[in-house]
Parts: sequence; C-alpha cells; structure tokens
Amino acid sequence: MSQDRTEPSSERATRGALMGAEVAEQPDVWARLLDRADQPDGELAAAAALIGRRRPRFVQFVARGTSDHAALYAKYFAEIVLQLPCGLVSPSTMTAYGAEPDLTDVLMIGVSQSGGSPDLVTTLERARAQGALTVAVTNNPTSALAQAAEAQIDIAVGPEKAVAATKSYTGQLLALYLLLDRVRGGDGAAARRLPEWGTALLGRDDDVAELAQRYRFASRLVTTARGYSYPTASEAALKLMETCYLSAQAFSGADLLHGPLAMIDPQVPVLTVVGDGIGGRAMGQVLPRLSELGADVFCVGTPDAVAAATVGIALPDGVAEEVSPLLEILPFQQLARHLALFRGGDPDAPRGLKKVTETL
Repeated sequence: MSQDRTEPSSERATRGALMGAEVAEQPDVWARLLDRADQPDGELAAAAALIGRRRPRFVQFVARGTSDHAALYAKYFAEIVLQLPCGLVSPSTMTAYGAEPDLTDVLMIGVSQSGGSPDLVTTLERARAQGALTVAVTNNPTSALAQAAEAQIDIAVGPEKAVAATKSYTGQLLALYLLLDRVRGGDGAAARRLPEWGTALLGRDDDVAELAQRYRFASRLVTTARGYSYPTASEAALKLMETCYLSAQAFSGADLLHGPLAMIDPQVPVLTVVGDGIGGRAMGQVLPRLSELGADVFCVGTPDAVAAATVGIALPDGVAEEVSPLLEILPFQQLARHLALFRGGDPDAPRGLKKVTETL
C-alpha cells in the first residue's frame, strides 16, 4: 500500500479532502452545541430534567463502533461524577437471544451517529418496554433510534460525508458531557474554551503530517491510556485501522503492563495519551516500561509527557480532565488521515466500508 514519495501533494489533497474538512470543522461544531446547550427550554435541558425526576439507580449505554467509544467516555463520567454504577450493553442479548431483563430504575442511553442501526433501535425499544428511561444521542433527530427513545439529543454536526467518523464522535462526546454535567447540576463551564483550544491544536496539522511519515511502513501498533483518556486510545486505534489498513490494538495502560507488554519492541510504535489529571498521572507507571523496551512512543499529552516520549503533540494548558478527550483525539484523527495518504489510501472512502453498518 505504500505510495511513491514523488506523488504531488495536490493529488494527496484530493484524497482525504472530506475527512480533512470535517476534522477542521470540529471547533465550530462545538461552539454551536455549546450555544444550544444554554437554551433553558432546549432538548438537552429537557432530557436532563427528565433524568433528574426519574432518579435512575443504574446507567446503561448502547452503541456500536466509534459511538461505542463515546459511550465508554460517558460511562467513565457517570461512574466518577454521578457515582452511579454503569454498564455497556451487549445488544445481541436482547436482539439475538431475546433476553428481557427487568430495567426498572435504569437509564439507558443509545448513542449512534445515524440512529439507524436495527440492533440499537430494537435494544432501546425493548429496554423502554422493560421499564428503562431511554435517551438517544444522534446526528439525526428523525431517526428510528430518536423516535424509540423518551428523550433525544441532536448533536447537529451536519452531514458527515467521509466514512471515518470525526466530528460526529466529538459531537457525541460533548453532548454526553453537557447532558451528564447538567444532571449533576453543572453548567458546562469546563467545556467553554474547547472551540478556542481545538482551533489552536488543529493548527498543528503540518507538524502531525511530518510525524506521520515515521509510521508509513508500520504494520501494527498499540494505543494506550488510562481513565477518561482510554476511550481516546480506543478511538485512535479504530481510526488507524479503518483508514490505514494496519493492525492497531488499544489497551488500558494498566492492562498493557500485563501480558500485552511482551509484544512491544522498537518495531511496534506505541501511541499514548497522557493528559493533565489522574489518568495521565497513572500512566507514569507505563512510560518508563515502554522506554526500557526501546519503543517508539508518540504522545499526545502534557508538555512534560511529550518531552519524555519519542515524538508528540502537546495539549493546551488548563484543560479539565473530564473534557480533555475532545482535544486528545484531534491529533490522532489528523495522524490517521495523513498516514493513510502517505500509504496510498483514501481516508474518505476506506475499502470495504460503508458509512452506516447495519447489524442484527
């Protein structure tokens, strides 16, 4: 899949143009969503009020693919901030096996860019019939998933034409943060500067393109992080697999220190997320071990963490850990796009993939 180094940059720019535009659009998407979140009679306020009245004792999230990583982020938030037990639903238990669990006092949140996956729709419908309070987070307010839920939040990121989800992912992250923060009585203050920070971080696209060259001939790599950043590692691995056709495995930093560490060597790049917070500090156990093994470490994180890695991109100062994942994923989206182009692929339309995958 490697391409000739002499290919004109103008030809590379044609491929991947959709993904590039959608990555760049994200700060504007966030600004619009933040404005809508301030509306006292908006759907986000209504959903938060409904959750507050029902006072669920357990939260379940149902999603697939990229949206599953957004749901995993929300699971961390709900467990840490709302201090509610949470779980990620296996849709097949209801759709294929016909399970009908008692879901009284359960909040089930369905997360889907299209809102059209039959297994997610069926799961939300059956959960509602079994007593759950159901909420849909989608980019399509008229979708079957939105109609199946008692409340829905439209992330309103606009059409996403590239197959690889970018702006819809961070739109989901922000919508879930704003919803759950409002449930705890917050005003979304930690997210207010995200459009500003995101614009500055995306301005380093040329730096990321240069770094992408070093991984042009990689056949496999590992991504790792802890806490709120672990979903970022999972989403980064997915973006690299679907756009660059390489094997990418995501591990919690804690899990990496067990058996998977044995596969790390100088030929297996490791992409790490080391933000400013508890999860980032927990990665302090991981980084020295990677160094001992001679790993090539690409780090998105604090300036100190980046300085200790092989290469990396530093995050802005002052970002709260609970909203940092919206920024952390941006360099990885850029990396996936540039690496796909250098390897001769088209990240707008990866082979064999469709924008919406229907599962039963």
